[in-house]
Amino acid sequence: MEFGPRALGNRSILADPTRNEIKDIINKMVKFRESFRPFAPTVTEEDAPKYFDLNAQSPYMLLTAQVKSKNIPAVTHVDGSARVQTVSEESNPLFYKLLKRFEQIKGMPVLLNTSLNLRGEPIAMTPEDAYRCFERSGMDCLIIGNFIISKVKIK
Repeated sequence: MEFGPRALGNRSILADPTRNEIKDIINKMVKFRESFRPFAPTVTEEDAPKYFDLNAQSPYMLLTAQVKSKNIPAVTHVDGSARVQTVSEESNPLFYKLLKRFEQIKGMPVLLNTSLNLRGEPIAMTPEDAYRCFERSGMDCLIIGNFIISKVKIK
């Protein structure tokens, strides 16, 4: 688990921020909420200034910054801003490695990050909560520790 007012990568729904349509997919098929609701980006701490007008750490997703990149529409609010979470290797080594691996695939260490819950429910607190959320939504995969549960064939 984690501490803070936001999903910080340990109880999160993560997605590719370069796909503009992913906002609608998550809002409609996963979170079951209004389409205007925004999503936040998570980025490696050292790369944050490349993508956001941000010159400070934001480990708890409390700071809003203007987005510099046009390549991450799924996490850019209508006013051009985003509520950014920065991740350092020291603060969350596993999540940091995931961001760096995504960078190898997509060319940027940025992921869409939203809380692991459905509309009207609290954030998942247990593996059972996470599995229930996964089963009742349009999520493709659920990862808990070293276990992957998938509704689709993994390549």
